[in-house]
Amino acid sequence: MTDSAGERARLRRYPELPVWVVEEHQEVLPFIYRAIGSKHLPDSNISFVHFDSHPDLLIPVNMPADTVFDKETLFGELSIENWIMPAVYAGHFSHVIWLHPTWAQQIREGKHHFLVGKDTSTTTIRVTSTDHYFLSDGLYVTEDQLENQKPVQLDVIMVKPYTLGNSQEEGDAVSSAKKPKLAREDAGHMASANCGSHSEGSEKDTAAQRRLQTDLEPSCSYSPESQECPAVVGTGDIPDILKKGDAFVLDIDLDFFSVKNPFKEMFTQEEYKILQELYQFKKPGTNLTEEDLVDCVDTRIHQLEDLEATFADLCDGDDEETVQKWASNPGMDALVPLVQSLKKRMDVPDYEMVHQAGLTCDYSELPHHVSTEQEIECLIQSVCYLLKNLPKPTLVTIARKKGTLHKIFWGMLIKKQKEEKQLYQHHK
Repeated sequence: MTDSAGERARLRRYPELPVWVVEEHQEVLPFIYRAIGSKHLPDSNISFVHFDSHPDLLIPVNMPADTVFDKETLFGELSIENWIMPAVYAGHFSHVIWLHPTWAQQIREGKHHFLVGKDTSTTTIRVTSTDHYFLSDGLYVTEDQLENQKPVQLDVIMVKPYTLGNSQEEGDAVSSAKKPKLAREDAGHMASANCGSHSEGSEKDTAAQRRLQTDLEPSCSYSPESQECPAVVGTGDIPDILKKGDAFVLDIDLDFFSVKNPFKEMFTQEEYKILQELYQFKKPGTNLTEEDLVDCVDTRIHQLEDLEATFADLCDGDDEETVQKWASNPGMDALVPLVQSLKKRMDVPDYEMVHQAGLTCDYSELPHHVSTEQEIECLIQSVCYLLKNLPKPTLVTIARKKGTLHKIFWGMLIKKQKEEKQLYQHHK
């Protein structure tokens, strides 16, 4: 028996599946750590199944790596976008499966294998992944610059909503005008299923429908050692990934079902366009050397540092002279109309918030898709079918956030649970 198998055999079992519900997503981490401390989860090699419109895989840029070994300090340093990777560096998570809706495209589909470790030059946590998600935040370093390295596997998988109809044929017969917008995809590549009551039609579902196979684009994350594309993984592969008996946490953010980009409501369309121009990340080309990648990241870090200094200075005073001083720097001329527009709309612009908004405007926008009730219902069906093919998790964490859309979702989920009797009834 291997050490990991022996540790799994010694783990305690909850009498009932615990479900922890929080408002801000990073608040789930203390419950996961508590399960590790109580020996319900192992200390290492935990798989993390993450339904969300956001990857949440960034890293607190200036946080010392050793902070992860002081959990109370760590919890105070984290926010909604950067709470998973510190747990990877601490050695707890070794496999993250990010399941995302069709409107969330921040990381390329497929399998990603890379290292997470301590940057020897800054003592902060950094990664060897060359995906734009990490490059645009200045988080990439070369392998030889990392110590205390932790390998991680990241599977990025798109989950598509079920189409309408009681069968695949009936679903195809429904006019596209009556289908949820997100379901209007190439039916030849997507296994669709019933968006109606599944209790009546479950016996008619095909094996493909139960497996929830999706069509995925290959993800080519370059590394100097290997220029091969990571293998593509579909939702039907998830049971195979987890069937070895590894402990895993099921995590669901309700913005998987419907999500808003809050900054689109804070700023006008023109202001948001200027932020995109100021904070734009120029994607690097292909077949880059390590030196090219390091130069790309250094350029990006300097760009972000200059923008942070600009808006920090404007917090102290946004008179015309100060604005013109910063706008004279290369690529900063759009700062003048941005400040003018902000000052017309508000007495004292919140320039710190402006900078935070800008940081989300790199190579892509934050996801923004306000789902209809029908679209939410179809995604709930997708998730339910998928969960029925998974082994039972050790615990479930849910981030709900307050808002009308999520109240709608909760109502629909409760109704669905009454129909299903119990989400994990099949595990009894």
